[in-house]
Amino acid sequence: MNHRDLLTNYLSSFIQTLYEHDVRHVVISPGSRSTPLSMLFDAHPDFTTHLDIDERSAAFLALGIAKASAKPVALVCTSGTAAANYYPAIIEASLARVPLIVITADRPYELQHVAAPQTIDQTEMYGRHVKQFFQLELSEHDLSLLHYNQALASRAAACAIRTPQGPVHINVPLREPLVPNLLIHKFDNAHDAMAAPSVTQGTRSLTVNQLQELAARINAAQRGIILCGALAREARSSILALARHAGFPILADPLSQLRRGAHEQKLVIENYDLFLRCREIASCFKPDLIIRFGAPPVSKSVKLWMEDQECANLVIDAGADWRDPACKATHMVYCDEQYFCEHMRSQINRHVNAAWAGLWQTINALARSTLQSIRDEPMLSEEKLFLKLCEQLPEQADLVVGNSMPIRELDTFMFKSSTPVHVFANRGANGIDGVVSTAVGVALSKGRAILVIGDLSFFHSMNGLLAAKQNHANLTIVLVNNDGGGIFSFLPQASEETYFESLFGTPHGLDFSHAAMLFGAHYTKIVDWPMFDAAFRKAIKEEGITILEVPTKRRDNVQKHQALRSRLVKRFKEANSVED
Repeated sequence: MNHRDLLTNYLSSFIQTLYEHDVRHVVISPGSRSTPLSMLFDAHPDFTTHLDIDERSAAFLALGIAKASAKPVALVCTSGTAAANYYPAIIEASLARVPLIVITADRPYELQHVAAPQTIDQTEMYGRHVKQFFQLELSEHDLSLLHYNQALASRAAACAIRTPQGPVHINVPLREPLVPNLLIHKFDNAHDAMAAPSVTQGTRSLTVNQLQELAARINAAQRGIILCGALAREARSSILALARHAGFPILADPLSQLRRGAHEQKLVIENYDLFLRCREIASCFKPDLIIRFGAPPVSKSVKLWMEDQECANLVIDAGADWRDPACKATHMVYCDEQYFCEHMRSQINRHVNAAWAGLWQTINALARSTLQSIRDEPMLSEEKLFLKLCEQLPEQADLVVGNSMPIRELDTFMFKSSTPVHVFANRGANGIDGVVSTAVGVALSKGRAILVIGDLSFFHSMNGLLAAKQNHANLTIVLVNNDGGGIFSFLPQASEETYFESLFGTPHGLDFSHAAMLFGAHYTKIVDWPMFDAAFRKAIKEEGITILEVPTKRRDNVQKHQALRSRLVKRFKEANSVED
């Protein structure tokens, strides 16, 4: 068998094995050394191929598809610095527990460390940000390594989806000639099914004694609270059932997906970011037990409030990581979240403290009505934008939210509702890069997506719009343009007037209509609220890319948040004085 046929057989069986492990999408960036991988992935009848000419954008595109589909996605690029451009998205995938299978073509060993062009050391190049590194080995003489490579593909896919999920790296050294023989690539006959093992994975559990000890703590608590960050979808209904059985309120981060949907929301508390930011109010809430699920929440006020609490603090994590940035955990409980909730529910036998839940519900309602007062303001503002956006999201909308101010504004203004909406954000490393491409990935997976993003973040990943155009994504972008880094106006740096604008505010003065023109997007610059309402209703039904630019002012944003806090504190004191 000649080199070309050997190459084709090896890579065909490798690709087919990935398919059998539930990999369905591949994102490819063009390059010479990756030729056989690209051609054979594209030739596979059941893979969906997405092209993105920029590797940094491609990796975030794959991240978005993996987030939206909850399945591993393959990435393919050529050798050299092309692979280095994957790094930011790999870091995000690692910290956010998103399964990616990163496949980098490489030069063979005889071209390593001899100044060969487009050749770098790709061995374990992503360090600890991938779960495992693999290297594919292709024999030049026969198919003796075929079963080894099939097993390697099985191992890599199983590793990516094993809890905690994350990226894996497969390096593939390839010799010329690189063009495969597409006449013999028949994937159904490409490998012996017995050679590629299936993988059965279970969930983390606890002993009977461990479960009883934890249940005793919950039964003893009179003022328990549940804190939920981004969650695995399988855990949500079980957490709601546990809260209902125990009578514990749930502080629900927008990424928990517990704020929106048909489920019972009586115990869901969503306006905590405002009222826990007010020390006069936060000091009234002293739990004797905190149970935490999922990733750390967006809200800084929750973090600061939790740091003040001296009580039992249980972190439930199937991924067995140390998710405790505030160093307040008293118990790390490493087991499947759904398993934990179901077993706790069966063992809880306690009197429900309705007054405790009622205290949270009362202040939550007061905070909500305070936030809704922003609706009466006539001028364009970020606060009212998020209030209106959340009210106008269609049923089953897939909303991607940028980091920095957008995710924080959403946290403040996304009220609970029976209208189901799914929220995505890159909160692993919390970077502002790659957000456009992530949204494109969500749109390609789901059919349509809405992205709300700040101007600096949009600028960082504007080139992702080319992939949106070329892959025919339906994407509505609400671009919040405050001409710079809005979040810095909330930080201590804002008081340094001499340096603030040049080093932190960083106004850019860009006209984003030119970006819309460059990528063939529909574009509207919003001047008032009736214009926004009409444009948004139209945009979410249009094909292709639509950009709605909403100009706002950074300093106004700070003042409005301060005014809302002052208004809430005043109303809280008035309500309590009446009761007294």
